[in-house]
Parts: sequence; C-alpha cells; structure tokens
Amino acid sequence: MTKRFFLVPALALIGAFSSPALAASSCDTAPAQIRQLAAVAQPDQARKALTLVNVGEKLCEAGGRGEASKKFSAAAKVLGTDMAALNTAPTAQ
Repeated sequence: MTKRFFLVPALALIGAFSSPALAASSCDTAPAQIRQLAAVAQPDQARKALTLVNVGEKLCEAGGRGEASKKFSAAAKVLGTDMAALNTAPTAQ
C-alpha cells in the first residue's frame, strides 16, 4: 500500500523533468516534419495542419513550448499520424 504513495510522486517528478526537453525538441523538429507530411496530404487536411504549425511556431517564439507541442500534436493527428511516429521517422538528408 505504501509503495503506491511513493510511486506516484516519483513518476510525476520524472514527467516534470522530461517534458521541457520534449517540448524543446518538438519546437526544433516538428514543424519541418509536419510540413513534409502536409505536402502530400489532402488540401483541406494540409491547410488545417499548416495553420496549427504556424500557431505552434509563434508559441515557441513566445516561450510557450508546452502549448506549442500540443498544437504540433494536433497537426500530426489531422494528417493521420502522431508525434511519436514523427520523432522516430528517419529524416531525408
């Protein structure tokens, strides 16, 4: 019973430390990855996704990396994928 009381705060602490790093990387890489997907998507889906990306980039510039990450995630969902798939996909060089 007492193990649960220690486990929950420990997991919350780990999440708190990892979230800024994930948000920072999404501000650096997600816009380009989502734009690549939008280039081959249906026009309506691409328009919605690119609007979300533009808002996300403005949030990144303003320091709202957590909210920007949510916008990038929503844009990826509009295109039929998720951020986890984008972060593991190989990038073209």
